[in-house]
Amino acid sequence: MVTIDKQEHTDILEQSIKHLEYLGFENIKADLDGYDTPNSFTKKNGEVTVTPDITAFKRSRKYYFELGIKSKKPNLLKTKWRLIDVVSRMKNSRFKIITTKGHYSFTNKILDDLNLDKNLIKL
Repeated sequence: MVTIDKQEHTDILEQSIKHLEYLGFENIKADLDGYDTPNSFTKKNGEVTVTPDITAFKRSRKYYFELGIKSKKPNLLKTKWRLIDVVSRMKNSRFKIITTKGHYSFTNKILDDLNLDKNLIKL
């Protein structure tokens, strides 16, 4: 989810965190008040900063989670997902997408544009 959309969809982010806790994830960090903020990735010139929506651990493996929600800036969302996918593969981590009803087709379209084969976590 892009920072522009975070203010509108904090309820979905909280619901996702509760779902991950139910699934057994630990040390959950989220880009939300009341939680530790995940590590950010900054471009060399300092203009663009990318922060994953949620990071968590399960069985000593790190997972990056992103919310697949309709965005006003889909190109920025594509850039963010591509970066997190590359970083997760470099660090031998996992990258998952969480989406809700009404956002499935948008999320699948973005994944098709990026040639990413991900199984969506549907809330």
